[in-house]
Amino acid sequence: MSDTSKSEIKFLVELDQNRVPEKITWTAQDGGVELEETNAILVSVWDSKTQETLRIDLWTKEMPIDEMKLFFHQTLVAMAATFERATQDEKMASTMRDFCDYFAEKLELKR
Repeated sequence: MSDTSKSEIKFLVELDQNRVPEKITWTAQDGGVELEETNAILVSVWDSKTQETLRIDLWTKEMPIDEMKLFFHQTLVAMAATFERATQDEKMASTMRDFCDYFAEKLELKR
């Protein structure tokens, strides 16, 4: 017998007549999330056969630009942390964090 389990994450995207997202909800029952609304998602998956990243980048028409800038900044910061955990490459992770600081400064995100 296997000791593996499964976990599912679902995204539900409601589109307008032009196929532009109007509403996005997501569910991750293991995380206690049930049909929570969000205005943007960025999902990347690795295809090892083709050695390339496949992406789903969606946002609703209601996503404010100032929030999109914050969303990208926080995503970049999280990617630097994930990169360091995955590779133990502290030097490059530090370089990535430097870019995040530069990004925030140029967009005037720092308070």
